[in-house]
Amino acid sequence: MKFVDEFRDPAAAQRLLADIEQAAADQPPRKFMEVCGGHTHAIYRHGIEALLPDSIELIHGPGCPVCVIPMGRVDDAIAVAEADGVTLCCFGDMLRVPGGQSTLLEAKARGADVRIVYSPLDALALAERTPDRQVVFLAVGFETTAPSTAVTLVQARERNVLNFSVFCNHVTIVPPLKAILDSPGCDLDGFLGPGHVSTVIGTRPYRFVPEQYGRPLVTAGFEPVDILQAALMLLRQLADGRCTVENQYRRVVSGDGNRKALELLREVFVVRPHFEWRGLGFIAQSALGIAPEFSAWDAELRWEVPGVRVADPKACQCGEVLKGALRPWECKVFGTACTPETPIGTCMVSSEGACAAYYNYGRYSARTRLPVHAAS
Repeated sequence: MKFVDEFRDPAAAQRLLADIEQAAADQPPRKFMEVCGGHTHAIYRHGIEALLPDSIELIHGPGCPVCVIPMGRVDDAIAVAEADGVTLCCFGDMLRVPGGQSTLLEAKARGADVRIVYSPLDALALAERTPDRQVVFLAVGFETTAPSTAVTLVQARERNVLNFSVFCNHVTIVPPLKAILDSPGCDLDGFLGPGHVSTVIGTRPYRFVPEQYGRPLVTAGFEPVDILQAALMLLRQLADGRCTVENQYRRVVSGDGNRKALELLREVFVVRPHFEWRGLGFIAQSALGIAPEFSAWDAELRWEVPGVRVADPKACQCGEVLKGALRPWECKVFGTACTPETPIGTCMVSSEGACAAYYNYGRYSARTRLPVHAAS
């Protein structure tokens, strides 16, 4: 198949569902974690979870980069934004992520110069147009978005744009997967591997999942047929007694990933010894910092920030949601005190957040059965 409409074909989806029913019939109940927030939204947008046999449960994972940013790092970004002469640029879904006391949107309302950009290169261009301002880009994301930040830092150095810097919060995908697999009571049977991250890092880094933990992983695309095919591939591995990394998303993802992007990441970033994740705590070697060669453009060296660890609100259970221990509708404030209009936790804010997916697609309780054509 070559075209998007083929991956949304109802007939193809029906054939895969029939194969899944057959493959699941002689197996015990299975729990598969879709690591990527994009998968979660695709699953609920198309009603895929309600089309699968009752014996298959899809569990969301920590693959939403906005959702895993702890409140203390948001407070640090607000402190930078409110410094004299600073223009802070960020992606739109960071504006309403709660910090300890407020959000970047509220800081903007108080007078901070906070602007939405669609690329870190937009922030660099703004710095060149406004040499009297210090322009700071709030960088978030997994290895998917880190290369664009790296390209921007290289260009800032080449063009000697000294009124530009990056507040780096890039994280990596492998350490949180290990943290989840090491968590007590982990009962996952397999993983739908992230598609976007894998375009950069490839599939080889996931080999530890079958080799060390005995779970299969299938890297998947984001259309209905992609997700159904990946679920079938996991079931067939389990039925055959196999356990390996497979690549359903071959039209985009390779085993080695994007070598040029990986070389750029190694040039511009270093791995942080420790970094705090919302809901997962501090995870070693799980985030990227700016390399010493680019220290002139490191906002954490240029600006004083509180650097305080802030506890999540007691009412919010985002941490359990990110680990897959709770479904969003099991959180006591989901859909009541916590909505996309009045979010308490990050999972309700981000366009890739699990709570936002459940809320936007009407999943307030256990899944509702849908007709097969809902996957079209």
